[in-house]
Amino acid sequence: MIIKTEYDKTEAYTTKDGSLIRELINPEVHGNCKQSLAEAIIATGCTTLLHKHHTSEEIYHITAGKGLLTLGNEKVQVEIGDTICIPPGTPHKIQNIGKGPLRLLCCCSPPYSHNDTELLT
Repeated sequence: MIIKTEYDKTEAYTTKDGSLIRELINPEVHGNCKQSLAEAIIATGCTTLLHKHHTSEEIYHITAGKGLLTLGNEKVQVEIGDTICIPPGTPHKIQNIGKGPLRLLCCCSPPYSHNDTELLT
C-alpha cells in the first residue's frame, strides 16, 4: 500500500507550542505506524512555547529561514540545511531570528501526539 499526501490538500493548524503545523504523514490520518512527519512554520519574530515530549524523539530539519533553538540549557543557531535531534524529555523551543518565515520539517518517533506534549511556560 502506498501512503501519499499532497501538500496543497493538507490543512495547517496551530499546535500547543504555537507553531503552524502541516502534518504530512501521521498514523491517525494516513495509516503508517512508527513515525510522523510535519512541516512547521514560525512567523518572523515569533517563538514557540517551551515544551517537551515525554516519549517522542524529534528531528528538526531546517528548510527556510534562520532560528535560535533552545534545548534544555543550551542554545544553538540553526539555518537552512541544519538537522537537529531532540531527545525525549528535553525542554525545547525555537525562535525565528530571520527576515522571513522559519520553516522546518519535524519527524517524531513515536508519532507526534498532543497528549505527549507538555507546555513548560
